[in-house]
Amino acid sequence: MDKGRVFRQLHERPEIFLMPNPWDPGTTKFLTSLGFKALATSSAGFAFSRGLPDGGVTFDVMMQHCRDLVSATDLPVSGDLEKGKGDSADSAGETIFAAEAAGLAGCSIEDFSGDPDNPIYDFSLAVERVAAAAEAARALKTDFVFTARCENFLHGRDDFDDTIRRLQAFERAGADVLFAPGISDLERIKTICASVSKPVSVLAPASLSVSELASAGVRRISLGPRLTTAAFTAIRNAAREVLDKGTFEFSTAGVTFSELQQLFSQGAEKDR
Repeated sequence: MDKGRVFRQLHERPEIFLMPNPWDPGTTKFLTSLGFKALATSSAGFAFSRGLPDGGVTFDVMMQHCRDLVSATDLPVSGDLEKGKGDSADSAGETIFAAEAAGLAGCSIEDFSGDPDNPIYDFSLAVERVAAAAEAARALKTDFVFTARCENFLHGRDDFDDTIRRLQAFERAGADVLFAPGISDLERIKTICASVSKPVSVLAPASLSVSELASAGVRRISLGPRLTTAAFTAIRNAAREVLDKGTFEFSTAGVTFSELQQLFSQGAEKDR
């Protein structure tokens, strides 16, 4: 099965789709069992699971993580690959080849440089990187969905005009999907969708619903690190109950041991 083609077809349908972000093989198998159509890695989710900050995982370790998740599901998986292998346009192209070799159906590359003093790549370099990545994606033998991300709003640059300018330039440079995480205002999301012709992905805003985002023209919703932080929240609440109250009521609700045992036993049988 050409998972890249399956992934692209999800973006070509008129219906919006949800793409949650597991952070290990277990959560990958669990989310697959719930009926989602595609999954994506989360750079933050994976880093947090290893006791590291977002951005604290090396590229090689991230690619092994992607291979682990791809092996745990039959669904298309898109990789959240941050800025990729390096800062240059050539490194952006090399990132695409590495992503395809890992079995990913697509990936995203950011214009966030990782430099706290200059967090967003200059416009021309950002566009060159997208163009090189798009060219590499077109050179692959299988279909591959490349997402270009504008990171302004995640890194203290509340410049909506520049965000639109970058997304439009990324589209012209050949990106398949456009993504500006950190924008939660519905009118701004509508403006983004109306300003480009390629599918738009958003990071799920807490204040908006799936139906509202669909009406705005969004094609894909990513949960990013939302499920990871929700899991840590559940652990914190359970731990606080134990420490503060000396009770264990948290263990009477939610997913049971038996459910997980059954799910992962099926997976183990399949992997043999």
